[in-house]
Amino acid sequence: MQIFLDIATEAALAAGVVLQDYLGKLEDAITEKGRPGDLVTAADKASEQVILEVLRRHFPQHSILAEESGKLGNQDNEFLWAIDPLDGTTNYAHQYPCFAVSIGLMIQGVPKVGVIYDPFRDELFRAAAGLGATRNRRPIQVSQTAELSKSLLVSGFAYDRRETPDNNYAEFCHLTHLTQGVRRDGAAALDLAYVACGRVDGYWERGIAPWDVAAGIILVQEAGGNVTAYDGTPIKIESGRILATNGYLHDSLSQELMKVPRLASWT
Repeated sequence: MQIFLDIATEAALAAGVVLQDYLGKLEDAITEKGRPGDLVTAADKASEQVILEVLRRHFPQHSILAEESGKLGNQDNEFLWAIDPLDGTTNYAHQYPCFAVSIGLMIQGVPKVGVIYDPFRDELFRAAAGLGATRNRRPIQVSQTAELSKSLLVSGFAYDRRETPDNNYAEFCHLTHLTQGVRRDGAAALDLAYVACGRVDGYWERGIAPWDVAAGIILVQEAGGNVTAYDGTPIKIESGRILATNGYLHDSLSQELMKVPRLASWT
């Protein structure tokens, strides 16, 4: 696990250098993938190539799932690297300082290693099964907030929010009234990292991909938190839904999420 963690760190730091170099210099190198607001930039692609080079050099037999390149390598291999070379592309394109590199390793479908690097703040979040979680090499842990009324949460809205009534707006409003606040930062990897280090007490979202959360899941777990499906059952990454908390709030937040009607049913 330590070797996997160190190599993932090498790749994330190298990708962070690429993102810093491109920041504010994209000009017309920004396009949409087909859905409004789902952006890709030259920085996404360059960052991903750096990560792929590092992983292929060290683990040529491992499979890869990358946001821009899709499935690569032997997909039957038990080791799968889930890569988001630039989580928070829209933020990055606007030079809004909330974006990160996210690299997670799943073994037989279970997240076991995660590295999330925020090059703007130079914050490196790392975790591996049995090795704990750290921020800039120092141990971190989740918060101890035990009441929703005293909590700060974070969430997000998927790119298909204009097209589906299952768009998280109702949940966002509902929980805003029950907590001290709900933030929307636009980078799922950092949302999970912030749960892990206690900056926020819980996070939920729908419409996310494995590369968005693979690294963050193990980070939260190793920091003492809990990660499940909305209803508290074991998470299925392919479902696109995630609930992550400090553990103390998990049951109450799950219960509130499950009883919120979809926005389309509101009058």
